[in-house]
Amino acid sequence: MEAPGFWDDRTAAAPLLQQRRALEKRLATLNRLREDAEELAAWKELLAEGVGDEEVEEFLGRLETELHQLELQLKLSGSDDDKYALVAVHPGAGGTESQDWAEMLLRMYLRWAEQNDFEIELLDRLEGEEAGIKSATFAVRGDYAYGYLHGESGVHRLVRISPFDAASRRHTSFASVFVYPEVDDDVEIEINDGDLRVDTYRASGAGGQHVNKTESAVRITHLPSGIVVACQNERSQHKNRATAMKILRSRLYDLEISKREEEAAVLEGKKMDIAWGSQIRSYVLHPYRMVKDHRTNLEVGDTDRVLDGGLDPFIESWLEHQMGDRGQVNAKSAK
Repeated sequence: MEAPGFWDDRTAAAPLLQQRRALEKRLATLNRLREDAEELAAWKELLAEGVGDEEVEEFLGRLETELHQLELQLKLSGSDDDKYALVAVHPGAGGTESQDWAEMLLRMYLRWAEQNDFEIELLDRLEGEEAGIKSATFAVRGDYAYGYLHGESGVHRLVRISPFDAASRRHTSFASVFVYPEVDDDVEIEINDGDLRVDTYRASGAGGQHVNKTESAVRITHLPSGIVVACQNERSQHKNRATAMKILRSRLYDLEISKREEEAAVLEGKKMDIAWGSQIRSYVLHPYRMVKDHRTNLEVGDTDRVLDGGLDPFIESWLEHQMGDRGQVNAKSAK
């Protein structure tokens, strides 16, 4: 990085900066563990003398937590895993049922982020006509936010007795979750103004009379890709447009990365199914209670805990699954 001309090409420099930040974080964790190992030797001597049992248990608990965090970080080896995340939730067909399910998913992810001390910014939320939401987009900011959440992209299925059905019949609802890496300002994404259609409209959510009486909400359509992004969270149209453009840049970046991954998968002979119908997880509340991930076959019976943000078992299982896939790809490449 100190080489002459390194900073002349910011686009080329940005990935190296991200890799350096990720390595620095892992090195800091390793240094803490090294210090803990030295402290462990000291505690071992004290234990031999029968001193400080409670303090040792507390120390071992902290050490176990740090080792677990390091193990997870080592699994987050993707080029964008250390980035912040943008998460979009959309209901499937089914009206109020699916819109209510989409809101339940939104709450689940917000609760998970809060429990893991991530910073959250709600960028856009469009309320449903009777209940739930028609769409929502929010940012999750913190170390490895995208790495933890990117496996949540896909279709989520809910089976339950409908609270909106007078006959109390069982309904199946679908909602989609899309997770994108939030692109740093250092990463240049070329967007031509002529490729954009910008619409303004009155925000429908809470925010006071000013929000509802002026066309502060912004919707941007990227004509070549068909990507549509919107933001109505700010009272200023200018701020909403800036936020929508940031979301669009992240979506276009993710689209390009996805194209490269699909091309690589074709070369490796690996089939990738990204169809709407390929649900990744089912949440069953009736006639039994269970959440099952269809990619890893992990099943959890405590549905209330999962819907209240208890996603860590599924996230960790997915990361282990990904590590296995990468290992198989590397083995094929070595032959």
